[in-house]
Amino acid sequence: MYKTFYGLRHDPFEITPDPSFLFGTERHNEALATLYYGVKRRKGFVVMTGEVGTGKTLLVRCLLQLLKGSNVTYAYVFNSRLSSVEFLQYVAGDLGLATSGKTKGELLLELGTYLVSRHQKNLTTVLVADEAHHLSADVLEEIRLLTNLETAHDKLLQILLVGQPELDEMLDSYELRQIKQRIALRCHLEPLNLEETCGYIQRRLQIAGVAPETVIFSEAATSAVFRHSNGFPRLINTICENALLSGYGRRAAVIPAEVIDEIAHDLRLGVMVTRGEKKNGAPAAQDQAKEKEKDKKEQSEKKKEHKEHKEKKDEKKKEKPKS
Repeated sequence: MYKTFYGLRHDPFEITPDPSFLFGTERHNEALATLYYGVKRRKGFVVMTGEVGTGKTLLVRCLLQLLKGSNVTYAYVFNSRLSSVEFLQYVAGDLGLATSGKTKGELLLELGTYLVSRHQKNLTTVLVADEAHHLSADVLEEIRLLTNLETAHDKLLQILLVGQPELDEMLDSYELRQIKQRIALRCHLEPLNLEETCGYIQRRLQIAGVAPETVIFSEAATSAVFRHSNGFPRLINTICENALLSGYGRRAAVIPAEVIDEIAHDLRLGVMVTRGEKKNGAPAAQDQAKEKEKDKKEQSEKKKEHKEHKEKKDEKKKEKPKS
């Protein structure tokens, strides 16, 4: 709808992880290089973490695109809410193995035979577990046991665990110390800074067909995008997509900062609801009232006790006989 107005060939701010739109910051390039090195050199366990919306899935897609056409095949698990048996069935099925009616033992035997066969042909097999912070301890233990398949020089299965920072906390636990010790490489994604946010927006617009010298987002608008998104690429995309729609509706060739502020307000980006709190982010009014009433009552009782103590002390002084 707005593409013709702004001279765009494609939608520049789709939230789907399209590798062609990768904006290579130093951290993202390092992370992608780490993932690629870990797979190609058969390092075994590789872990990538990052907050929600920092581009983890996009980097995984970029990695798989880089590996396309090589001697690498992979199983990509994007739903981590699985039991240990369901997980093994999914992995085996994604690798093209028959899983119907097979027991856990039969699945493990077939997976082992498959991995050994591929390794003998100098082929690499990768297991990518996205949203790995949702994996149960039982599933993580199954993954660890799969890495026991190895030769004197190589791991037969390369494991890539991708998840939010909670994954790091899980792997730091005493129960998962065996997995932690096997992690060969780790990388962590951070949000973009202001300069990177400006470059990110401009690169996406240029890929979508905007000439480099054309300005669609004013400098103040770009700063507002960074302020409201905190540098998270997914939120940047959402804000900018809505801004183009709003700008088109206003016939604004250059989008001003106030449009961004309005969109951020409509998207409720300043609202963060936590457990036990109301939607405005403040504690429930009823709980606040109870706390105030409780404090007031305690103060009143203390004053009463102090007054009674003072009165008793004065009475004792009066009753004390003169010497």
